[in-house]
Amino acid sequence: MTRQAPPRVLTVAGSDSGGGAGIQADLKAMLALGVHGMSVVTAVTAQNSLGVQGAWELPVEAVRAQYRSVVDDIGVQAVKTGMLASAELVEAVAELLAGTDAPVVVDPVGVSKHGDSLLAASALESVRTKLLPTATVATPNLDEVVQLTGVRVRGETDLRRAADALLALGPRWALIKGGHLAGDAVDLLTDGTAEHWLRAPRHDNRHTHGTGCTLASAVAAELAKGRDVPEAVSAAKTYVTGAIAAGFALGGGIGPVDHAWELHRPAR
Repeated sequence: MTRQAPPRVLTVAGSDSGGGAGIQADLKAMLALGVHGMSVVTAVTAQNSLGVQGAWELPVEAVRAQYRSVVDDIGVQAVKTGMLASAELVEAVAELLAGTDAPVVVDPVGVSKHGDSLLAASALESVRTKLLPTATVATPNLDEVVQLTGVRVRGETDLRRAADALLALGPRWALIKGGHLAGDAVDLLTDGTAEHWLRAPRHDNRHTHGTGCTLASAVAAELAKGRDVPEAVSAAKTYVTGAIAAGFALGGGIGPVDHAWELHRPAR
């Protein structure tokens, strides 16, 4: 008897040769959460635990062909975007997303964990005006909030102001990640009416490469399973918190989160 296919999630993002972030992290998270992950590669990076040594974006026609190949034949229940590199790619992907009947999670990747730029400055306006309006949920970190809105978050009380500024750009929900603040890891999810504050203890572990990619992919996976946005984000936060706690050393720099942490827990 043939098994029914699991929910299908498409990631549109860059490749991380070190396996900690990007499409590699997305697909690992999707597998861990029980969905079928598919990919559209937008760029290739030479990347390891120390940083990004090089990046090469793919032609728009290659990105468009990958997307149509997957969506037209296999179909999707959710789409997640990550590194889009240039204004041309941002606008092409935004056009594709606008014609796809599935929730979209936009991780507006601007810089890597090590501070390397992954988005051309000339692409920011396209992210604001073309990409974010397609988003069911947008998941910027605090550096990306500054890039997109000019709002600088210095404390928890600023998260609401940042969310309002992001929502003004068009996403249905804003998830402002406060992981760079002191104290507990607190995020704010809001659609401008309902607010959901998500808190988790901060783990003393520097090996957090891929956190943002993993969270956005986890949200997309939970949406594909049929959860509503607050449920999906809450479940994703729980998953990522465990992955951060289990992050491990790799190479000479910042190691990755452990996407398979639940498999490694001792049996009860």
